[in-house]
Amino acid sequence: MKPSSELFDLICTLTKSEKRFFKLQSSLQSGDKNYVRLFDLIEKMVSYDEELVKNTFKGEKFIKHLPSEKNHLYKLILKSLRSYYSETSIASSLKQEIKNVEILYNKGLFDECTKFIERAKKTAIRYEKFYYLFELISWEKTLLEEAFENGRFVDLDGLIREEQEVLDKLQNLTAYHVLYSKINYVFRSGGYSRTEENTHIINEIVDHPLIKGKNTALSNRAATICYYTQAFCNVAKGNTEVALEKYRKVKQILDDHTDLRTDLAKRYIRTLSQIIQCLLESKQFEEAEKYILQLKQLPEVDGFDTPDATARIQTELILSNLKKYIHTARFSDGVTAMNSDLELVKSQEQTLHKEIALRMYYYMAYLNFGAGQHSKALQWLNRVINDNENDLRQDLYGYARLFNIVVHFELGNIELLEYTIKSTARYLQKRNRDFDIEKLILDQFKKLIRLRTTAAKKEQLLDFQEKLSKLAKHEEGTALLRYFDFNSWIRSKLEQCTFEEIQNRH
Repeated sequence: MKPSSELFDLICTLTKSEKRFFKLQSSLQSGDKNYVRLFDLIEKMVSYDEELVKNTFKGEKFIKHLPSEKNHLYKLILKSLRSYYSETSIASSLKQEIKNVEILYNKGLFDECTKFIERAKKTAIRYEKFYYLFELISWEKTLLEEAFENGRFVDLDGLIREEQEVLDKLQNLTAYHVLYSKINYVFRSGGYSRTEENTHIINEIVDHPLIKGKNTALSNRAATICYYTQAFCNVAKGNTEVALEKYRKVKQILDDHTDLRTDLAKRYIRTLSQIIQCLLESKQFEEAEKYILQLKQLPEVDGFDTPDATARIQTELILSNLKKYIHTARFSDGVTAMNSDLELVKSQEQTLHKEIALRMYYYMAYLNFGAGQHSKALQWLNRVINDNENDLRQDLYGYARLFNIVVHFELGNIELLEYTIKSTARYLQKRNRDFDIEKLILDQFKKLIRLRTTAAKKEQLLDFQEKLSKLAKHEEGTALLRYFDFNSWIRSKLEQCTFEEIQNRH
């Protein structure tokens, strides 16, 4: 059995400040600290090597129980991180306050207990942390019993009304979370809506009373999910203009409530990224550049300087810039500009979200293809095609295989193409993604690779162009052409010029 690398993965994510804090906490402990020596060794590794660990500590007692030692160190690191972030995380701060309330109550210090509750409630209301607010109100009700026993009677009805309002907001927020999870699943699994099943789910969400028509969110936190869900539905259906409007509303709410924005840092980063993508797709390049600059400057804003937030900003910046070079048809400039960023991506591949990595590889393949570097495009495409993910972004895997056929055609790999076309057809059919436009593309390439004369190929390309234009008018065709512009490629063959030249004429 392959040794677990979970401890190594966790240590790799630690910043210098987090490591220093862990070492400081460890220095305060007495007794044997073999876990510190284990930490120091693993920290220096480029990849996890359990044999090196065993050989380094050979003959020492603790190495006989290496799995438990690794587990102990893992828990200590997490404990250290909890302490490190206890003051910066609102949730951690509220948890501590509630624990303080419990301690003070158990000691019979009810007046002090009330002060802590009042202070924590202000924080919970300010950041719309309804779960914690509900728990704090429960503690207030508990304290009322003590007050009644001492002959002090307070407004119980007011407290019950407040509790009901919090419950309503909590239920409202939960309902929005459920709807968002559904549309997120549809898009993350299949991309733009093309199957009947996914279209049905999207239409159900669009027509849901919480989504359709007037905003029914009971809090700003819920409103951000409401508009984000509406935007996601429109993205999945290809309605870029409406999606952009909804994403702008999410951004506006968070800009108007900076405390909430800090707590929802990732949502804000994703919203900025989605706005950039919508602007690029609608060819509003100057405005897109302004938002890219905002995204780049975000780590300077309070709440966005955490390791997780800065890493997310970095990856979203790379994706935004890749898309920018593709949409502006500056393929050669893009390859030159993005090479250093993509080298960084390769070095951090294990910590990247799978979908983000796949999109980066696909866009880099597109840039290289547009720049005429077909062999490099194939290398990037193979990173997508050879991945064994079965559930995530099935649309992207399918598009990559169709794009792969174009690249092999450009490289003149005619013998290989016959097998590739058949295997792609099987792949799409097995996953119920063999739509009319996919079938057309496969059929046209099947015919093209059998032709030998220039005149015959030209005639076939004209047939391809005509049939593709008809299918491209439908929603399912539009989705595919977002990921590779087959129309421009056909024109480049007919006019005997480069793909980049055709794209720059648009």
